[in-house]
Amino acid sequence: MTAGIDPGCVRLRLSIDNGRVADVSVASERPAVAQALRGRPADAAVQLVPLLFALCGKAQGRAATLALDAARGTEYPAYLDLATRQEALREHLWRWLLDLPPLLGETAMRDEFVAATRWIAGGQRDELGALLAGSRISTLHRRLLEVEDASDLEPRLLPALDARTSLAAWPRLDAGFCRLPHWQGAAAETGAVARQGGRRRATASAFSARWLARLEELRDWAAGIERVGAGGTASAAQVAPGIGRALVETARGLLMHEIVLDGDRIADYLIVAPTEWNFHPQGPLAGWLAGRDATDRDALHGFAARAVAALDPCVLWELEAKRLEVRHDVGETHAEHVIPAKRIRESVAFAGRRSPGRRATHGAECLTGCAVVRLSATASATLMPSTAAERIPPA
Repeated sequence: MTAGIDPGCVRLRLSIDNGRVADVSVASERPAVAQALRGRPADAAVQLVPLLFALCGKAQGRAATLALDAARGTEYPAYLDLATRQEALREHLWRWLLDLPPLLGETAMRDEFVAATRWIAGGQRDELGALLAGSRISTLHRRLLEVEDASDLEPRLLPALDARTSLAAWPRLDAGFCRLPHWQGAAAETGAVARQGGRRRATASAFSARWLARLEELRDWAAGIERVGAGGTASAAQVAPGIGRALVETARGLLMHEIVLDGDRIADYLIVAPTEWNFHPQGPLAGWLAGRDATDRDALHGFAARAVAALDPCVLWELEAKRLEVRHDVGETHAEHVIPAKRIRESVAFAGRRSPGRRATHGAECLTGCAVVRLSATASATLMPSTAAERIPPA
């Protein structure tokens, strides 16, 4: 193949009227990895999968392997996969030790992060427990509860599922479901907060509840608590002969792979990632932002960045705010909405997801003559390769 793979993006568009957010549009555009796998020899395609994802590569690879096994008739009841569990814990550490502190005006805990990843790899639970019980984490916890948050009265959380029980809800996956997944006909949220059944909602608001759920999973591991259903849980079931489905609980939530075989080649490949669940157009993000005061652009942008960080997309994200002004023309009885002819492009730390690999940072740029106010938050966002030849061999 010669065409490149779009790395994907979560696009958040706000329409602002009379100083408030009047409308919110959320769209998740994911990399078209499945298209690159169709027609390939099945074993080669599965080996390629973990190389295509800068984040959660082990979870993606495990889901691919299990789905192929299930398509060939070997099923797996839910179990804790060690490599995937460690990857999920490392992701939680990155969020808490590197991303959250600067978001709250604190210094990133880089040395602690390096040490903690070694502790997880080496099974040193006591050392991690001491770090999580220390003063730095306590300060972050306190600061997290102090910053402006959103109300979260009735979040709709995805229940615990394994591959076999998922068949009752979704007998087959299709492209439409992959773009807009649903639980019993409505959007639902996945991730640590869902795995814990929303227990943190009683003591925390929307953003803090999701951060604290991640911390709780780290503390569970440090305390020696290992249970199926936590991050790192994997399962697989045969949908029909030649069709296999795998479910893996990643740091961000439920990942689903479904493989359809044609002989020993991939006839179809379907992926539903946590970002599609958590950034559904009818998901929590729109509700958190709708009706907010928009007179202070920086305050609105900061709130949006904290909202997105709470849900943690696995691709970069972009915010576009259109300010609608009403113009009354002389002699006219109607009002016309006019979008200001200005575009501002800014970078906001920790808005886009990143990995220790390649980074893309957008600096400030101001353009005139455009019909939109654009606030683009894509700082330090990991990019996929610009050409498929960098990672994808010919079929």
